[in-house]
Amino acid sequence: MTSGVLIGLVLAGYSLFTARSASTLIVPAEDVALVNQQPVSRADFLALLQTLYGVDLEHSTREQRQKVLDDMIREELFVQRGKELDVASTDPDVRSALVNAVELEIAENAITSQPSEAALRQFYGAHQERYISEGIVRLKDWVFPAASLQELPVERAALKALIANPEALARLGGRDSGRANGDEFYFAAKIHLGDELFAAARDLTDGMVSAPIRLADGIHILEMQRNKRPVPFDFAAARAQVLSDYRSQAVDRLKASGESFFRKRANVLIADDLR
Repeated sequence: MTSGVLIGLVLAGYSLFTARSASTLIVPAEDVALVNQQPVSRADFLALLQTLYGVDLEHSTREQRQKVLDDMIREELFVQRGKELDVASTDPDVRSALVNAVELEIAENAITSQPSEAALRQFYGAHQERYISEGIVRLKDWVFPAASLQELPVERAALKALIANPEALARLGGRDSGRANGDEFYFAAKIHLGDELFAAARDLTDGMVSAPIRLADGIHILEMQRNKRPVPFDFAAARAQVLSDYRSQAVDRLKASGESFFRKRANVLIADDLR
């Protein structure tokens, strides 16, 4: 019985002092150092040696190995001191890095997974408005004083003849508003023209003029010179963007799910004035 007890104590002591969570004087084979019992990975050491010097362990010099090891030990010491100081709770850069790291971990499956062609085609069909070429317009925006509204003809052909006649334009006080700037993508033209004028412009075909449009600064007549409307991309042309958008949506779903899980298991107290 005494022998059994002694053997048990020896085995327990060995397990205690060789366990990863306990203090030990032996560096495990998978590590190159222990810093306050925290391992410095051999795989990370070899990767950093290759990155810095372009050599493997066999072809590295003692100085190179020592430099890499010193740098890794220094990093671990500073990380541990940062934990002691609770830097993560006060430094905005560290907090941001931690948030990004957790988000990447949550989204890893969505980022690395390869969805099926059927899933991508279904996503493409449900969001086809995203996969179209950008429209381009080139036009003139003629503006007249509000008082000239009664003198402007109603028929489009007469309006077109009017803006082509410099004398008639001058008589009615017509001028180029300067809102249009040659060939422009639809989004730029919408910014320059404003919503109401752009809505009228996008329906015009080449060579057409709009009906008079009354705005705060006067009466506008749009002369469309070129209107290249958006064209939908087929699936093959849009596939790369579809895959990117599909993954982005999957990542967003996982992040939202992760946040919901963290909130449910957390004890969050909110100040009375912000409830």
